Amino acid sequence: MNLVNLESVSHAYGPKPLLSDVSLGVEAGERIGVVGRNGGGKTTLMSVIAGQVKPDSGRVTHTRGMRVGFLSQQDDLDPGLPVRELVLGGRAEHEWAGDQAVREILGNLIGDLDLDAKAADLSGGERRRTALARLLIDEHDLIMLDEPTNHLDIEAIAWLAGHLSTRKSALVVVTHDRWFLDAVSTRTWEVVDGRVERYEGGYAAYVLAKAERARIAQAAEERRQNLMRKEIAWLRRGPPARTSKPKFRIEAAQALIANEPPPRESVELVKFATARLGKTVYDLEDVTLHAGGPGAGPLVLDHTTWQFGPGDRIGLIGVNGSGKSSVLRLLAGTITPDSGRVVRGRTVRLAHLSQELAELDPTRRVLETVEEIRKYIQVGKKEWSASQLLERLGFKGDAQWKVIGDLSGGERRRLQLLRLLMDDPNVLLLDEPTNDLDIETLNELEDLLDGWPGTLILVSHDRYFLERVTDRSVALLGDGKLSFLPGGVDEYLQRRASGAALTARLGSAASGTSGTSGTSGASGGSQPSDPARPQAASGLSAKEERELRKELNRLERQLDKLGEQESRLHAAMAEAASDYTRLGSLDADLREVLNQKDAIEAEWLEVADRLGD
Repeated sequence: MNLVNLESVSHAYGPKPLLSDVSLGVEAGERIGVVGRNGGGKTTLMSVIAGQVKPDSGRVTHTRGMRVGFLSQQDDLDPGLPVRELVLGGRAEHEWAGDQAVREILGNLIGDLDLDAKAADLSGGERRRTALARLLIDEHDLIMLDEPTNHLDIEAIAWLAGHLSTRKSALVVVTHDRWFLDAVSTRTWEVVDGRVERYEGGYAAYVLAKAERARIAQAAEERRQNLMRKEIAWLRRGPPARTSKPKFRIEAAQALIANEPPPRESVELVKFATARLGKTVYDLEDVTLHAGGPGAGPLVLDHTTWQFGPGDRIGLIGVNGSGKSSVLRLLAGTITPDSGRVVRGRTVRLAHLSQELAELDPTRRVLETVEEIRKYIQVGKKEWSASQLLERLGFKGDAQWKVIGDLSGGERRRLQLLRLLMDDPNVLLLDEPTNDLDIETLNELEDLLDGWPGTLILVSHDRYFLERVTDRSVALLGDGKLSFLPGGVDEYLQRRASGAALTARLGSAASGTSGTSGTSGASGGSQPSDPARPQAASGLSAKEERELRKELNRLERQLDKLGEQESRLHAAMAEAASDYTRLGSLDADLREVLNQKDAIEAEWLEVADRLGD
């Protein structure tokens, strides 16, 4: 049964038609992800479906008595009301406190807020989470969410995806978070040129189907087709976390990627990065750091030693407030540690994209502000002009001559990122670079970073982007250490859920213990510890658990030795930068070490899984 029907709907803002003769329906229980470029009509489509905007022509009909919950990008919270009344209304405390579903929503979205705080005193992110909690507590036949993952950390996003997947309500969601799209949606709508193209399945299926249509029609641009195939190649060959993706048209996918190389040639990039950087990038030596300055604010690092090496592509993970941005600022040199020291390589040429946008002259034009830094840049083996890179990141044609004062927040973000890249850095620190970027621009940025040789340290709540552009994950778990996660985001979520992180949500930290020190002799960082767990959690006998922990320790020692070998090989490659015969031999040795590390990490994960760690 259709809850909503659109018949020949058209709507425009000014001269630009956003919807043109669109006919579609939303069925009961259906979960739909909406994608498309910024400004392409996604929010307009949502508003029309919800009945908040009357179309210029056509008809919109709703099932009688349908209950719609709509989370827009701007909340309508009364600033004079407390969070308790906004979210819970007139519910008595014994009523909502005894409802497990309500407690779960409150704990995962606003567990850190004072329920008696007034809406006027909340930050933008806190208001957003409050509005989302209010919507989810109520019952709806149709839930409509416009960018619901904004201001949520990775753990809250994972919880929200699981929560929505268990609800019986129909769902229509607009988001640029591709992991979230795959987790919650069973159909995908693409809003493009006033049309709504419909695809079965989530984002992975949409990418495949769209690429296959382009291949059959042979009408899409060559570069766009290659980019789409490359995206699919990564979806199929990516980290273990990707193996749960829907196996939609496997034969077609294999045909598309049969001759595709990996998204990036990691060894080749490390070789370039080592030649540009030498063997030292950043060494943290016995560093203690508080987020608010010496002894002030939350403890981020506690006597931590760590190395970031040439060519490392690291995703830094942690809950909001864990200190991720502080670590980036420490590396950037904008703050200093309470104690210890940060050794920075002599050849480091840094670019740091923070969450705060630096001011640009609002009277200047886009292309001028990029060309004043550099007109051409070498990315990998290809030279790009400023104009070509602007086009890749969404500034096409006349948009390159826009006045900066007329740009949106997302456009300013893209421009700042491009200006950083044009300065030809060899170290990139990126703090939430995907904010306000649409999926097409994210694909272009990922492809651009694939060929960029250097050290990359990324903070992002966009799990898809994080896994796509980084090779390793490091977490801040609230114990003052940097913890290496061989299992990536999945392992991070497992450790958080098990209470093995001090910052665990819903107060579970009290029952958990921390990870090990972040000490490492190689760029790969340290291995995670074996948190003490009750025997009942693993179901193993005491003898079996002792044997498995001995095996875990043995594997960790092997990983440490291989990490030292990897570090020595990187150093040797830096010294032999001009000896291509020697480089070839060292490259082969490095591949062998990396293959051994991959195999041992897989064994480590298997043993840790049996232990329940």
